[in-house]
Amino acid sequence: MQDRAHVDIYLEPPLRESAEVGAHNFIGKVAHVLENAQLRVTYRNIDDPLANPNGLSLTHMAPAPTAHGLVFRRCYYYPFWQIEARQERWLWDVAQSKFDPANIDPKAASRFYKFWQNRLFGEAPQQARRDGPIYVPLQGRLLQRRSFQSCSPLAMLEHTLVHCPGAVVAALHPKETYSSEELSALENLAARHPRLTLTLGNMERHLQGCAFVVTQNSAAAFSGYFFGKPALFFGKIDFHHIGVRADLADLSYSFAAAQEATPDFAAYLWWFWQENCINAGRPEANEKIAARFRRFGWPV
Repeated sequence: MQDRAHVDIYLEPPLRESAEVGAHNFIGKVAHVLENAQLRVTYRNIDDPLANPNGLSLTHMAPAPTAHGLVFRRCYYYPFWQIEARQERWLWDVAQSKFDPANIDPKAASRFYKFWQNRLFGEAPQQARRDGPIYVPLQGRLLQRRSFQSCSPLAMLEHTLVHCPGAVVAALHPKETYSSEELSALENLAARHPRLTLTLGNMERHLQGCAFVVTQNSAAAFSGYFFGKPALFFGKIDFHHIGVRADLADLSYSFAAAQEATPDFAAYLWWFWQENCINAGRPEANEKIAARFRRFGWPV
């Protein structure tokens, strides 16, 4: 075994620069925890050649490059983070855990929920209603069914139009690049279904008025929880517990269940963020970081 008293942290160049000057809060806490355990830390660019194939490594949002590597990424919004063995969110510990709202203090959860509703979206969640269209935030590879998906995104949209008689809004992701074939398929679908509106972005506006969210595993569905919007998932994700998983054998039931769902959003978001993520703004963040490293056998 090569040097196990050394950790290489692989980052995108701007993030590496921020970490090296101590300007990144979470990475700074991670480095502090590691150095307190007598582990030397080196920051590297994420596309650098592998420094130590048998060593400890930590990678931002990319597969761990070594057998003893871990991955870290933000849990949708700052200052919440997680450290995991795999980059696929649906394989994370929280995804395998059971959520029980009975174990959550309702007053603490309500305060937390209202604080983050306002912090992230201002007054918009207080003005939310559920009498609008079905909101379908699209991601990438619209014509392809990937391993974590029950069908392709285009097929998901077609299922939505079949099972929902009202208006449907499908929003292209503003950071995705779509092929002419993908765009043509969407336009053809819209031409056949006048109830379908194609748009770009505007997540907050759609979440305010939609009935519920239909998605593969878009983070927009997580944001929808702050607006009290249930989600129907055609893909795997870590925040699935209060959503409805699409059953291709009985989609009528799946869509009806999403339409009628009234989960405890406040309790869930408390459980997900406060109990299953690392809140880098809290005094106990360092201990939670250390606990995650110990969870994967690191000498911390």
